[in-house]
Amino acid sequence: MSGDLEAKSLGSTQISDHKFYYKWTISKFSLYMVRFMDKITSPLFSFKANEEVAWCLRVHPNGVDGESKDYLSVYLLLLSCPKSPVWAKFHFWITNNQREKYITMKSSNIVSFLHNQHRGFKKFMLREFLLSHRRWFLPEDQLTLYCKVSIVGDCFSNPGQNMTPAIIYPRHVFTDDVEEQWENSLSTDCCLFVGGQEFRAHKAILAAHSPVFRAMFEHEMKEKLTNRVEIQDLDPEVFKEMMGFIYTGKVPHFHSYSMTTGVLAAADRYGLEDLMAMCEDALCRNLSVLNVTYTLFLADLHSRKHLKTQALDFIKLYPFEVSETSRWKSMEESHPHLVAEVFHSLTSAQCPYLEPPLKRLKQS
Repeated sequence: MSGDLEAKSLGSTQISDHKFYYKWTISKFSLYMVRFMDKITSPLFSFKANEEVAWCLRVHPNGVDGESKDYLSVYLLLLSCPKSPVWAKFHFWITNNQREKYITMKSSNIVSFLHNQHRGFKKFMLREFLLSHRRWFLPEDQLTLYCKVSIVGDCFSNPGQNMTPAIIYPRHVFTDDVEEQWENSLSTDCCLFVGGQEFRAHKAILAAHSPVFRAMFEHEMKEKLTNRVEIQDLDPEVFKEMMGFIYTGKVPHFHSYSMTTGVLAAADRYGLEDLMAMCEDALCRNLSVLNVTYTLFLADLHSRKHLKTQALDFIKLYPFEVSETSRWKSMEESHPHLVAEVFHSLTSAQCPYLEPPLKRLKQS
């Protein structure tokens, strides 16, 4: 039997707007566990609104690494889409022999899926617990896994040519009155000083969305005692975009590359994961020969794995052109580890047109 086993199963899809459910029944599941199968892959599924966006599920009966070897790992994989990334939330669960939900896990935030990217939980359920309760969870030696997928925004149109993210992120649970309080500085209880400008804000709202602001206002720090926050090395316009997102949930105005990178740095600085994902999306879709080297550096600096992968893939397409830019030549001196990663990516591609950049990389 092969490591990537196509399990016989029955898939059913229901749709409600951009939400749909998939039920996957895996027969003779205990055999997969005792034979240490690598992974089991479900049939492809999609929803009727657009069958070009196709998914599958994967179950790893023996985990995916040493840390999860005692667990079942479950993942949702995006197989095809006309536009990338697709933004979605997902929810996994199994049922017992009374058809009651058991072991439910869901994504805490809306996350992005690139083509062939998987998301899920590597410690979904203990193997020993499942095997010791086969009567409850494996009736007739069948495991039934459910997945609910909620796609956010329009994932079917062609990518745009500006810095606006493909996804129109949903508004957070803020009322228009809260937005007005921010814009008109109503009932504020703290001051933030950025680049010589004063911004009045509300500690409760800042603390609710940023772990950094929360630490400032919950512990006996000078910001809590004085209600005054001095913010260094941050452009006031970037700060406005970040605060607008915190208060309203709206997509920032990514009208330029520098604004997008500035907001990415600010979002990382204040622990705003959703805002970082928006910046990552905008940067992924607007890579160019001139900016890809710096984008690679930013992806590494801010630990954005998908952005880093996209940047490396772009360089593989235009290796000679990128290697001739001033930013590339600067990176050869300042960040040799990134140059080494690019070199590894290029050699893995085994492309016959890579000789000039490969020579330059070897010299560095």
